[in-house]
Amino acid sequence: MELPRLVRDFAAGFKDADGRRPQAVSSTGRAYQPGIGPHTEQDSIRLTIAELTGLDSTYKAHGIDVPYPGAIRQRCDWCLGSPPSWEWAIEAKMLRLFGDNGKLNDNMLTRVLSPYPAHRSALTDCAKLAGSDISDRRAILIFGYDYDQWPMDPAIEAFEALARRRVDLGERHVAGYEGLVHPVHQRGRVFAWEIRPRQSRR
Repeated sequence: MELPRLVRDFAAGFKDADGRRPQAVSSTGRAYQPGIGPHTEQDSIRLTIAELTGLDSTYKAHGIDVPYPGAIRQRCDWCLGSPPSWEWAIEAKMLRLFGDNGKLNDNMLTRVLSPYPAHRSALTDCAKLAGSDISDRRAILIFGYDYDQWPMDPAIEAFEALARRRVDLGERHVAGYEGLVHPVHQRGRVFAWEIRPRQSRR
């Protein structure tokens, strides 16, 4: 499985999951508008993976929340293949700048750009992947939503600039989706980069 195909398939699975009109419910019991858009990062990943297992049998062999070797409290979002020799170890983060009500959520950038490990951002996940032997191939994946005045591009470019100072960040791969069910979260993209092992860093 090569990363460009994985990115395309993730985008397709995301779109298919949205097409089922899943409805998220808040911690207080309030039902959000239908669509994958209001779902949590973890639920969005799980809904997408469920679609991928039907898309291609390759995705049936996988693990979710896989413990890192020697660091049981640290978990990898998604591993492809079978333990202990996973084909891919993938950390995934969601970038969603607006809420179900259409109001801006500035805190979401923390999930991508924060340099502090406690925030478990995409940036700190890069270092976590690079420093682990969980799999021969490792990738960071960011999925999310584009809005007319708030496209994902500036955040993605900032992430790349910061990540390249910490790890050997591979080529950017991207795939999009549009025509989603939710009135606020209607289109977006998936980005992914391979994180090379420490000995391969420049």
